[in-house]
Amino acid sequence: MTPPSASTAGSSGEDKYTAANLLVLEGLEAVRKRPGMYIGSTDSRGLMHCLWEIIDNAVDEALGGHCKNITVILHADSSVEVHDDGRGIPVDVEKRTGLSGVEVVFTHLHAGGKFGGGSYSASGGLHGVGASVVNALSSRLDVEVDRGGKTHATSFRRGAPGRYAGEGPDAPFTPATGLEVTGRAKRGVTGTRVRYWADRQVFLKDAAFSHEDLSARARQTSFLVPGLRIVIRDEREGEPREEVFQHDGGIAEYADFLTPDAAVTDVWRLHGEDVFTETVPVLDEAGHMEMQDVERQCAVDVALRWGTGYDQTVRSFVNIIATPKGGSHLAGFEQGLFAAVKKQVDAQARRLKVGKDEKLEKDDILAGMTAVVTVRLAEPQFEGQTKEVLGTAAVRAIVRKVVEAQLGEVLTSPKRDEKAQASAVLDKVVTEMKSRISARLHKETQRRKNALESSSLPPKLKDCRSDDVANTELFLVEGDSALGTAMGARDSEYQALLPLRGKILNVQKASVTDMLKNAECASIIQVVGGGSGRSFDLDSVRYGKIVLMTDADVDGAHIRTLLLTLFFRYMRPLIDAGRVYAAVPPLHRLEVTQSGKKGKEVVYTYSDAELRRVTADLTRRGRTYKEPQRYKGLGEMDEDQLAETTMERAHRTLRRVTVSDGAVAERVFELLMGNDVAPRKDFIIAGAENLDRERIDV
Repeated sequence: MTPPSASTAGSSGEDKYTAANLLVLEGLEAVRKRPGMYIGSTDSRGLMHCLWEIIDNAVDEALGGHCKNITVILHADSSVEVHDDGRGIPVDVEKRTGLSGVEVVFTHLHAGGKFGGGSYSASGGLHGVGASVVNALSSRLDVEVDRGGKTHATSFRRGAPGRYAGEGPDAPFTPATGLEVTGRAKRGVTGTRVRYWADRQVFLKDAAFSHEDLSARARQTSFLVPGLRIVIRDEREGEPREEVFQHDGGIAEYADFLTPDAAVTDVWRLHGEDVFTETVPVLDEAGHMEMQDVERQCAVDVALRWGTGYDQTVRSFVNIIATPKGGSHLAGFEQGLFAAVKKQVDAQARRLKVGKDEKLEKDDILAGMTAVVTVRLAEPQFEGQTKEVLGTAAVRAIVRKVVEAQLGEVLTSPKRDEKAQASAVLDKVVTEMKSRISARLHKETQRRKNALESSSLPPKLKDCRSDDVANTELFLVEGDSALGTAMGARDSEYQALLPLRGKILNVQKASVTDMLKNAECASIIQVVGGGSGRSFDLDSVRYGKIVLMTDADVDGAHIRTLLLTLFFRYMRPLIDAGRVYAAVPPLHRLEVTQSGKKGKEVVYTYSDAELRRVTADLTRRGRTYKEPQRYKGLGEMDEDQLAETTMERAHRTLRRVTVSDGAVAERVFELLMGNDVAPRKDFIIAGAENLDRERIDV
């Protein structure tokens, strides 16, 4: 039998995947295939986003000074209609496509007058997909344009141009290109009317237009474009209801509208503009894209005021498009605001009684502030089609510069009213800062003190299975290396282990706050479970015995002393109840040969003096032994040795820690562990004569 060739063996999967499997989406097919990519979702939110796209095109005309009136009608047949009296979409033929301007706008992605062609200096529809996406996701869309004394019209069925013979999306449809002149327009009258039916094959059945959201957006837009009149008419239920929005006061009036509390200051307006350069692709005369350095102009307009409350309300916009998630313009505003206010707080630190350790934070300044931040620039870079975050980096520095300079002038103004208001703002900011610092310190102390034992236990705790408090033991183990040995040596039914990393804080010298911030101290208090200080509850302690298991050397003694200081100061009832113990691990291990017998005898000693006595006795009796093994730490023992000498109840030795005279103990702890160094030095000098130099571990 001849084995198959390599190409034949792997052909079963490869031959089925060819160029015929590749799908190329033409025109608006990509939008219908992946609508969420363009409008975010296919529920009510996505449905409203489509309407914003059409409305924003009309608002862009108003921004350029070409439109004064916009009307939005929600029809009873589920369609929506938007009218504007702008210049009207171009109706002449676009040379490269051979289509009318209306057809190009509604059938081609990334086509329109907002790509640097000079039609718009600032606009909200930036990617050229708004109208075409709405068209692609509509079962029917009708367009009428008044321009040049004529009314031009065309219709689309799910993005394809043609003519309908009747009303509604179910009327007979004939594909056709070009515009149809359907009437005459009065001289000088221009504008665009768009009516569409959302495609229910795309949108969810319960997706619906929200009158409340539409009214809120119309009100917001009327504030941002002073003088623009927006009419909202809802004909869907019963009697039609109509609302008219027009505000000539601009964003200053908007800030007043958003204000929830009594005023500390008037509404302050901060204006400014600057230019920046960015490299962008530009169409040349031959229709090719080439990268060019383009000079942009960015205009900044901010309205802000402070109130007596503490909530902050900040709205940001780019070319009247709301950016609820902020971006570079909002970051620049906050930086400029912080810099201007901090400069004045530092300059008036003595009057405001600001200490060197008291640091201002952004939230101190934003408390009680209402602000509307707007920037206008050509072709801003947004993160995604939904335009929720501005990404143009250069805007940050421009907004910061304008806000810092303009607000600085207001805060240092010699005018009586502005001077009084500036003083009130600084007083409010400093008061907020001091309240925050005080509240944080109190909260941290109380939270750590009262909630340590109620929060989840630290992951490094190796708990026991039994919940019988009288029978359980908690071993505080020095170091992770000793923990590994202790894990095998313990009886996991009733012995729990908590490893300690190095030497804990000397709580005799530290404050309560510092003690609670220390990770090791916090873990011990949390695991023991009775709380700390005056609120310590002995009945809530989770273990019957607390055993301090440290190495049998100087460092181990020091760690044991630090732990005892913690228990004496903050968990004293445990010591008074006799529930705190010190483990007594051996210092040496001797292997003694047994004459005439197999095996060996193991002897443990717990001090150098005991080792000398044992070895002398063995020598006197003629017994031989190997070189004594000195344990440098618990981790050097194996599991059986640690269990036999230190942890098994039948063989171990524990020293109970007691206090016979509390006052004397208090003085000793303060002498040896307290802040006052001089008495401790005298104590060491006085006891130096009694020290055996041979006992010093070097």
